[in-house]
Amino acid sequence: MSKSVVLIGHPLKHSISPSFQQPAFDHLAIDVRYEKWETPEEELAATVDRLRHPSMLGANVTIPCKEKIIPLLDELSDTAVRIGAVNTVVNRGGRLMGFNTDVEGFITSLSQDADYRLRNRKVVLLGAGGVARAVMFALLNEEVTSVTVFNRSVERGRTLVRSFARSAGKIPLAAPPWTELETSSALQDCDLLVNCTSIGMRYSATEAESPLSADLIPKDALVYDLVYNPEETPFLKEAKKAGAETLGGLSMLVYQGAASFELWTGKNAPVDIMLRSAREALR
Repeated sequence: MSKSVVLIGHPLKHSISPSFQQPAFDHLAIDVRYEKWETPEEELAATVDRLRHPSMLGANVTIPCKEKIIPLLDELSDTAVRIGAVNTVVNRGGRLMGFNTDVEGFITSLSQDADYRLRNRKVVLLGAGGVARAVMFALLNEEVTSVTVFNRSVERGRTLVRSFARSAGKIPLAAPPWTELETSSALQDCDLLVNCTSIGMRYSATEAESPLSADLIPKDALVYDLVYNPEETPFLKEAKKAGAETLGGLSMLVYQGAASFELWTGKNAPVDIMLRSAREALR
């Protein structure tokens, strides 16, 4: 029986996941079709129920479903529990298992593409959604010096900080209001600045926008935009104007996707093919 893997989220027009996952299945001659299932929040429960069918290997999960899908699953990996967000679902005989491979994708992209190590770095995160939770988990595991979270909803930012306070130990966490960005010493002194929002994403209402202008971006920081489409986002353009080093989100997308592929299939992902196919899809 031919199997299927799907991408769940809304909107999905920007996503290129099928463009690199399908070539990976084809390269290993695995009879699987990778599809997009556009899923508004109100349809999430019904969509998740469809994943239990024997023809379904599992799913990737993207905005805005990474946190909302958790109560609909049967079991979570320890990492997914600690993060509080799921980006990968595996169907095991009708039982749905939730995982989070964003952590692996984030760390691998930094080490492989920027030769960057997180230990003892001062970090600022923009955004407090599902991917920010995975990034926070990664940062604390790698023993950064501090993490400051700016989010449009200050309460959501503070919720993120509170949920990681115990695992942070002595690492200071803070979530000041977004309106304090212009005067923030944490921003100006940071070593790593990560955009975890969807601002600047192609086909979105904020496609032409950057979360920060060049005059606010510290020139000595590595600026990492997790938005991958377009490959050079407005935020990365502003960062280059500021003289900062930059890293785009495409490789994180592929590395997390490769980890998902291995969970579904039990086989090593053809990462080189996936990276090449992803770059071709954007260009």
